[in-house]
Amino acid sequence: MSFDTLGLSAELLRAVAEKGYADPTPIQRQAIPPILEKRDIMAGAQTGTGKTAAFTLPLLQLLKADAHKGARRTIRALILTPTRELAAQVGESVATYGKHMPVRSAVIFGGVNIKPQIEKLRNGVDILVATPGRLLDHVGQKTADLSHVEVLVLDEADRMLDMGFIRDIRRILAVLPKTRQNLLFSATFSDEIKKLADGLLNSPALIEVARRNTASERVAQSVHFVDRERKRELLSFLIGSRNWKQVLVFTRTKHGANRLAEQLERDGIRAAAIHGNKSQGARTRALSDFKQGAVRVLVATDIAARGLDIDQLPHVVNFELPNVPEDYVHRIGRTGRAGNEGDAISLVCMDEHKLLADIERMLKREIPKGVIPGYEPDPSVRAMPIVQRPAGNRNANVRAGSGRATSGRSRSETSTRAVRGATAKAPAPQGRRCLSDVA
Repeated sequence: MSFDTLGLSAELLRAVAEKGYADPTPIQRQAIPPILEKRDIMAGAQTGTGKTAAFTLPLLQLLKADAHKGARRTIRALILTPTRELAAQVGESVATYGKHMPVRSAVIFGGVNIKPQIEKLRNGVDILVATPGRLLDHVGQKTADLSHVEVLVLDEADRMLDMGFIRDIRRILAVLPKTRQNLLFSATFSDEIKKLADGLLNSPALIEVARRNTASERVAQSVHFVDRERKRELLSFLIGSRNWKQVLVFTRTKHGANRLAEQLERDGIRAAAIHGNKSQGARTRALSDFKQGAVRVLVATDIAARGLDIDQLPHVVNFELPNVPEDYVHRIGRTGRAGNEGDAISLVCMDEHKLLADIERMLKREIPKGVIPGYEPDPSVRAMPIVQRPAGNRNANVRAGSGRATSGRSRSETSTRAVRGATAKAPAPQGRRCLSDVA
């Protein structure tokens, strides 16, 4: 099946061809036709499956078909995303696929000056891509009118719930027209997602192209055992000896990401860190430098990396294993995308053997393991406890030691809405992390 069999317009087919795509992915084949029929959908798809184009292409088609000629532009389609980076990526896709169409779009998120966003909204847009917090800022200031929205897209809905956005989502739903098309995309169908879908969707088409918590078959996974104090040394050795040009590295904490990036720089390897404490400008520059090859290693936390879409990223390294097994799947899903091969390596110290066992249990498979000569673990080293996130609150430990969790928002987003209960106390650390990382 090719794109020209899906009922897309000539302008969209031209844009797709210019991107170099010939055949739609499974999620695109299954989602585009029912969206064009104006049906609600509930789609389960992991990152890297082409889901952004699966809703962007038919959305552009619908807006073009029902264009209100001569009328003032109003927000007719709203796309909600959990993170700034994902909002920017979706905004790029809308602009890329809609470049031959008379459709105007805008992207709004926190951490940046709100005035240029207000100006763009005043000039009129057809499609708005937004994070929930900043969108509510605009609604409160009456600079965003959502009364004409015809299509609502919730992208990565599971992550939005994980990050504590459910109250904000409900506030947004309350100001939208009751009659509209709803498109919900989620990597998993948890009980919370099903509850949200039951109150949101009307006789939806159910689409699931990847089983829950499955890792891409195109990603070669491996584990290298190493002492905690030699992880950075081993990482530098692997990057240098194997001549890796582009590597995304995951740490558990912001402090750990900063420290590792600084250590790699001292080793002569260009590196940058990206996490929630970085300004949006710094995050954007780091990602741009990484994509262009000016930075060889991007060190990221889980929250900051969500939504990163890097073409043909060859290598992902888990410098530290995540506390939550599902996050392992999201991490390695940054590579092996769009039909490309990928390589995911985990550097595992004595402290993390239980975390590794939990990941393998979730995957229902063993990950190949080995030791790099010269970096054999010292059998006399004793394991140290790792702080675990409490059950039922996956983001509570994101900022362990800081005294609160902020649902992944910037200070500017949380401070103006403290009354919403978006912040919550985090438990005091009960032990030490691998490499003594405390955020």
